[in-house]
Amino acid sequence: MTHEAAPPGPARAPATPARTLLPLFLPAVVVGAVSSLLFVGVSQLAEQLKDVLWTDLPDALGIGGYSSLWMIVMLTTTGVLVGLVVWKVPGHAGPDPATVGLQAAPLAPYILPGLLVAATLMLAGGPSLGPENPIIATNVALAFWAGRRFAPAAPGELWVALAEAGTIGALFGTPVAAALVMSEALVGRQVRGMLWDNLFAPLTAASVGSITTGLLGHASFDLGLPPLGSPGWADVLSAVVIASAAAVLGLAGVYAFPYVHKAFGLLRHPMAALPVGGLVLGLLGCLGGPLTLFKGLDQVAEIARNPDGWSAGRFALMSVVKLAALVVAACCGFRGGRIFPAVFVGASFGLCAHALVNSVPPSLGLAAGVLGVLLATTRQGWVSLFTAAVLASSASVVALLCIASLPAWLLVTGRPQMQLHEDGSAIR
Repeated sequence: MTHEAAPPGPARAPATPARTLLPLFLPAVVVGAVSSLLFVGVSQLAEQLKDVLWTDLPDALGIGGYSSLWMIVMLTTTGVLVGLVVWKVPGHAGPDPATVGLQAAPLAPYILPGLLVAATLMLAGGPSLGPENPIIATNVALAFWAGRRFAPAAPGELWVALAEAGTIGALFGTPVAAALVMSEALVGRQVRGMLWDNLFAPLTAASVGSITTGLLGHASFDLGLPPLGSPGWADVLSAVVIASAAAVLGLAGVYAFPYVHKAFGLLRHPMAALPVGGLVLGLLGCLGGPLTLFKGLDQVAEIARNPDGWSAGRFALMSVVKLAALVVAACCGFRGGRIFPAVFVGASFGLCAHALVNSVPPSLGLAAGVLGVLLATTRQGWVSLFTAAVLASSASVVALLCIASLPAWLLVTGRPQMQLHEDGSAIR
C-alpha cells in the first residue's frame, strides 16, 4: 500500500534575529516621544486659544460665549483665518483634508508650519474635526526628514511607520490602538518576517508616545461609566440593534460626503469655501447647541457624566447635527481628522437609545453607538471595536461589541468610505 505525501503547509515566515531588532529601539523611543510632545503641545496651545476666543473675549465684550450670535461670528471668523492660511502660506496647509486618512505620505517640511497653524486655529475655533490627521501628517514628515538625514541607510517606510504608531499611541493614550492599526495596514502586503517582528519598532514608538502623553497629564478616553455587569440576552439584542442603526446613520454621512465636497468645490477658492463653511457650522451650532462644537472628546465626557440629563430627542438632534457638522467641516477645507467627532456622533446616538429604552445600560448604548458610527466612517474594524471598548471600560461589554460588530460590518463593507480620491470620487 502506498501513501501519498501530505501537501506541504504554508511556509512559516522566518523570525528576525534580536540583533536586527535592537538597533530600532532607540529611534522608536525618540520618534514616539517627539510625536507625543508635538500632539500635546498643539492641543494645549489650541486649548489656551480656545479659552481666549470662547471665554475671555466674549466676557470682555459682554456677550454670551456660547450664544447663537457668538457661535456664528466665531465659526465664520475661524473660516476666514484658516482660509487665509490655506490661500497665502507656502504649501497651502497640505492636501485637501477630504482626501487624507490616518495613513499619510510624507509632506515636504515647508508645508508643516501652515498645516499646524490651520489645525490649531481649527481646534480652537470650534469646527467639528479632531487633531489626528494633521498631527500624524506632521510627525510623519518630521520623522521621514530626520531619518533620511541622519540614518539614510534605513528604509523610508520605517520612519513613516514609527511616526504613525507613535502619534496614534499618543492620541488614544494606549499603544494597543497603534498595534491594531498597524496590523490592519499589514494585511495584504508582502511583508518579511513574523507579525511581531514587524510590530516591534512601531509598538515601541506607540508605547513611548502613550506613556509620554499620560505623564504630561493629557485627557484620556476613559469616561468613568459604570460597568455593565453580567450581560443578558436583552443586552445582546440591544448591542446588535444600536450598532447596526448607528452604522446606518454613519453611512448617511458617508454617502453625503462627496456631494457636499463637490458643492464647496464650486466656490473654487479657500477664501470663499472656508468662510461659507464656517457660517454653516455656526448655524449648525445654533441648532445643535455648544456640545456639537469642537473635536468632541470633551463633549463626550460631558454627556457620559450625565446620561439622563438630556431627552432622547435632544440626543438624536445632537448626533445628526454633529454628523452634518463633521461632513461640512471636512468638505469645506478645515484641516482636521474625522475620528474624534465621529465618536461624539456615536456616543450621543447610543445615549439616545438609552433615553428611549431605559433598560439599555448607558455604557452599552454609548459603546455600541460609537462602534457602529466608526465602522461606517473609518472602515477600520479593530480601531472601531477598540475605541468603543475603551470608552465603556468594561470587560463584559467587549464580547457584546464583537457580536454587534458582525451585522454592522455586513452593512458597511463594500460601501464608500468617508474619504475621497483626488478627483472627488469616494474611496471604497
